[in-house]
Formats: sequence, C-alpha cells, structure tokens
Amino acid sequence: MQQKPSLIGRNYLLPFILITSLFFMWGFARAILDVLNKHFQESLDISIVHSTMIQATTYVAYALMALPAGIFITRYGYRKGVVLGLLFFGLGALAFIPGDMLGSFGVFLAALFIIGCGLAVLETAANPYAAELGDPATAASRLNLAQSFNGLGCILGPVVVGGFLFSGDGEGSVALPYSIMGVVVLAVALVFTRVKLPEIKNASNDGVDEENLSVGASIRRLWGSNRFRTGVLALFCYEVAEISINSLFINYVTDDGWMDKMTATWVLSFGALGLFMVARVVGSSIMKYVKAEKVLTVCAVMTVLGAGAVALNIGIVSRIGLFTCYAFEAIMFPTIFAITISGCGSSTKIASSFLMMTPLGGAVGTSLMGWLAGVTSMSTAFVVPAVAYCAVLVYGAMALAGKFSKTSKKL
Repeated sequence: MQQKPSLIGRNYLLPFILITSLFFMWGFARAILDVLNKHFQESLDISIVHSTMIQATTYVAYALMALPAGIFITRYGYRKGVVLGLLFFGLGALAFIPGDMLGSFGVFLAALFIIGCGLAVLETAANPYAAELGDPATAASRLNLAQSFNGLGCILGPVVVGGFLFSGDGEGSVALPYSIMGVVVLAVALVFTRVKLPEIKNASNDGVDEENLSVGASIRRLWGSNRFRTGVLALFCYEVAEISINSLFINYVTDDGWMDKMTATWVLSFGALGLFMVARVVGSSIMKYVKAEKVLTVCAVMTVLGAGAVALNIGIVSRIGLFTCYAFEAIMFPTIFAITISGCGSSTKIASSFLMMTPLGGAVGTSLMGWLAGVTSMSTAFVVPAVAYCAVLVYGAMALAGKFSKTSKKL
C-alpha cells in the first residue's frame, strides 16, 4: 500500500513554524486597513471613495515592489528577503506617528505605501517557501494550513485596532497601535537575522539550475506558460473580490442599519474572518483527500451565488450570501497560488513575485466598488466581486479539466 505523502517534511517543521508566524503578521496588518476606511471617513471627514485610497496605496505598493522582491530573493535567498520585508513593514508602521501628529491623510498614505512594500516582500518569500517545505503533492494543503494563521491575524486586527478606535468617544489615536506593531515587527526582524532557514533550490523540469537562469529567461519561460498566465489573472480577480468585500464590509452592514460600527467590527473579526479562518483549516484537511482543483471549483460556484445574492438585495438571503463568500473564498488564494507555481522549478521565486503583484486587484476592486456604491447602493456594488468570482470559477474549471497539465512541462 502506497504511503500517503506527509504534509510537512520531517526536517522542515521548525522553518515552517517560523514562516507561518509571518502569515499571522501580515494578516493582522492587512485586516486593519478595513477598519481605517471607516475611521478616516469620520476622523478626517473624507468620503467613502476618498477613503478607498487606503487600499489603493497599499496594493499599488505590492504591484511595484513584488518583482524587485523576487529578484532580491532569487539572489540573496528567502531569509534575507524576510528580513528586508520586516524592515519595510516596521518602519512604515512607525511612520504613523508623524502622520498622527500632523493629522495628514497624505502622510498616512505614505506610511501605508512603505508597509505595502514590506508586505509584498514578505509574501513573495513566504508563500512559495511554505508551499515547498514538503511533498509537492501536498503543497496546496500545506499552504492553506499556513494561510490559516493569516486568517487568525485577520480576526484579531479589526477587533484590537477597531475596538481601540471606535470605543468611547472614538478619539483613539491610530498612531498607538501602529507604533506598537512597528516595534514588534522590528524585533521579529532581529530574530530572523539570527536564525538559519534551509534554502530550497528549485531545479526546473529540464534540469536548469535556478542560479544559472537569468531573470529575463525566467520571465520569458513563465509568460510562455498558459498555466501561469491564467493563474495570475485568476489570483488578480480573487483579490478584486476578497479585498473589496473586506474593505467595505463595515460600510455595508452599517448603511442599512443592520448594526452599528462597533458591532460591525466585532462581527467582521469573529464572524466573517473567523469563518474565513476555520474554512481554511477545513479546506486544508479536505485537500488531503480531494483534488485541490475540484475543491476550488466548488468553492467558486458558492462565492458567485453568495455575492450575487448580496447584489440582489433580498433581505436575509443577501446577508447569508455575504457570509457565504467568506466561507468559500477562504481556500482560493493559497490554492490558486499552489496550482500556478507547481512545475515552475527554477523560476519559482520570480513566479511568486508576479503572483504577489495581484493584490493590486484589491485597489481596483475597492475603488470600483466604492464608486458604484456612491452612484447606486452598497448592495448593488457587490456586482464587482460577483464578476470577479466568475473568473475564478472559469480558472478552477479549466484546472479541473486538465487544461494546464501540459503547460507545466514547458517551465
């Protein structure tokens, strides 16, 4: 009887634990953005469209920094990439102190841009590294497990920072939680300068060593692959849906009087994002027995139905639809990521950098959804994530049908 491949390689347990801690940190940082939208709308008296610059600035940083991050990691390795990302992250968080002193939205955006650069480097390094710490057959399940701790960070971010900003008279200083986070992140960067992480070498399918393959050659190989091109597009569309829904969750549930903003913060954290985290853990377990492509396709169908129900504005059904999106989108990012980089071999680090440009979709989706909400209604704006989920459904169906089976050999 053939032995089932292990989820995490025996020699990789400690590196996996260390890397997984980073998933928690950027989940926490990204989830806070959803609270900042509502906070700045009130504290700085700006519109919902104006406040979406928070997401736009952060995720534009992803698009600009991801490829340089991939080149840096290819040259200097995963560990130094992690340290560089943490330095950007920590310094950006501390930049909230002068932003708060000046009361300047522009300074806050600059700080978020620096944080976005740091998160781009961290995710470019950590996602493929976690996927590779074991048997390739369990890569999607392993990455979903690591991403579950990202979900834990997403739960705690809004409730910790939102609870501080929205409690009492609502005069909490946004600089305080960010300065604490900055100090913690820089301390973690110091830890990573002291530890050794095994550097995984990726040999391509034709035997080309990654050290002998130029960045230009890697890029040409990647974009010649239908698997890779389609995967990047699918991940971009996923980010359009996931980030835009998170960003405007509080606006949606408060606009129709469903709940107040403090209650909305708790529901976002422990309800929506808690469901998201649990769904990732469950999805990781399911993918030990069911093909990742099949799980992705089924989940995509459910998210299309969920977002469509919200857009139709049909009472309790719409509200159930909102939480359906959180439950079934949970496995999408790590699953699409793992499917797309499988077979990339010597081009894995550069492939990761292109995939980490896709959070730019969050900036596009949030801005488009905010504009549509302004000219129609918050519920109608859910047409944006519904269409984006349709694109993920097409990708999942193509992967399940084996449309990419031959492409990986070309990498």
